[in-house]
Amino acid sequence: MRQITVMHGPERRRRWTDEERLRILAEAGAPGACVADVARRHDISTARIYTWRNKLRPQIAGPEFAEAVVDVGDAGLPVSGSSPAIVVEVSGKVRMTVFPSAPAALVAATLKALR
Repeated sequence: MRQITVMHGPERRRRWTDEERLRILAEAGAPGACVADVARRHDISTARIYTWRNKLRPQIAGPEFAEAVVDVGDAGLPVSGSSPAIVVEVSGKVRMTVFPSAPAALVAATLKALR
């Protein structure tokens, strides 16, 4: 004769909608938020949050970070229209020089294209 064990209680395998995942990811990505605290509040692992973030990255509207080096060698000198205000170097391959007279929309569009 075989023995069967019946498990009862809440099911551990849960299904999350994309909206729920995005809401939890937004909570975890908020300034000053701790991923471990958010995971604990929703009873999921921190690894699950990071997995969702990597899979849903195109849908998440949030800041993207890049390394920035600030050279203040000429600090204190007035910036003229003929001297660059910002020099952006991407991966050591592409260099973009931004002058103070450049329209903000053009600079934003160019930086977006360089991504």
